Amino acid sequence: MRRKASLILLALAVFCTALSPLVRWYAFPRLAEIPANQYQDMVLEAKNATLLDYGTMKAKTVPKVTVVQTLRGNVEASQKIEKTAGKDVVVWDGLSYVQGPDGKMVSRIPERYIFDAHTQEPVHATGEMVDGDPVTRAGIEFKWPFLTEKRDYEYFDAQARTTAPIHYKGTQDFRGVRVYYFEQTVPWTKVPFPKAMPVKGVTPRSLAKTGTTRWYTTVRKFWVEPVTGAPVYGEEIHKEELRGGTLLGGRDKVTAFAGHVKMREDYISSTVSLVKSKRTVVLLMTSYLPWGLLLLGLLLLALSLWLEARGRRPAGPAPTEAAAPEPVSA
Repeated sequence: MRRKASLILLALAVFCTALSPLVRWYAFPRLAEIPANQYQDMVLEAKNATLLDYGTMKAKTVPKVTVVQTLRGNVEASQKIEKTAGKDVVVWDGLSYVQGPDGKMVSRIPERYIFDAHTQEPVHATGEMVDGDPVTRAGIEFKWPFLTEKRDYEYFDAQARTTAPIHYKGTQDFRGVRVYYFEQTVPWTKVPFPKAMPVKGVTPRSLAKTGTTRWYTTVRKFWVEPVTGAPVYGEEIHKEELRGGTLLGGRDKVTAFAGHVKMREDYISSTVSLVKSKRTVVLLMTSYLPWGLLLLGLLLLALSLWLEARGRRPAGPAPTEAAAPEPVSA
């Protein structure tokens, strides 16, 4: 019985030990994915910002500018693209909506972001766009890959429609969460006018006739939880200018918007809580389960060897029988 039990334990030890790397290197890359139907929103604010009054064409300081960003998973579009892409695809329909202190629209820029559900690499398909303009993204946007590394990444800038490095700047603690800090500086770049303008009747085409151009620069900052690849906090030091043309009345340039845009406090708290819960799930596949299976395999192997050793132990000397008593003769 001991030998049979030893063989069973040995088989279980081999199974657990073999399963450990399979969970980490085979199952995890295939099971960890962004849900196709995910929805998220975020509110950012720039307090005491500079904003252009299109009525007077003069910049003024306002108490607050609000940026509302939404990302909505488009399941129908992702399923359609998956048929030809041959991989799991996520389609996010995004919207960046900027409003002034009076609640009126400043700009409204829609996006369609298509990417691999497992790696977050862009997938190029019909419909990929920013503000109605077709784009071919390179690099990441909105989210880093699972198990983010301490290195620079290529990051897509929707305003400029270009990709540039976003640099790893160090590891920090953000509200009890270990995060990687990334920063990207976009130099002054000529960018298109939004299709939806705050003044009725004004369009990018009519603005082009005046010769006035729109320029933009930003310092983009993200604090990313590396296990999930999800930003727990972000901010931008954002500036926009209108330059040249007859629209400015002889001036060289005027500030259209300038402000330090930061995530609103209530969204920081909810984002940190969400990321903490998702982090546990990813760690289960990448650390807890693989290491647990490996340790269990080693424990079963040790127990199997111990039982085998006990089964092979030589038996002790057989007890000697007492000699029959000799008859006593008279």
